[in-house]
Amino acid sequence: MKKNRMKKVNLVFVIALFVVACNNSPEKSKADNPASSSESAAQTKENSPAYTVEMVDNKKDFVCGMPVTAGIGDTAHYKGKVYGFCSKECKDDFLKNPMSYLAKK
Repeated sequence: MKKNRMKKVNLVFVIALFVVACNNSPEKSKADNPASSSESAAQTKENSPAYTVEMVDNKKDFVCGMPVTAGIGDTAHYKGKVYGFCSKECKDDFLKNPMSYLAKK
């Protein structure tokens, strides 16, 4: 009887160990780790396609006047078109009143 009980205890221990091991998988640990999440976001950003001059509907940054051929730092989608900007700050200024910039175009 004592041997049977010991087998049951061992079986429960093995099952508990298996459950704990499955809950500590590397994928879960990465998801819970903020550093891993930011690394993943950085990798996604690096893998996402960058906009080229041919892909945007403007040749100059509306805000500062810099040609988009010098580099597109950010983009804005407005009324079905994509506009390129040299920086996030220029894009943000544009989005405050896009019609005023487009009227000058």
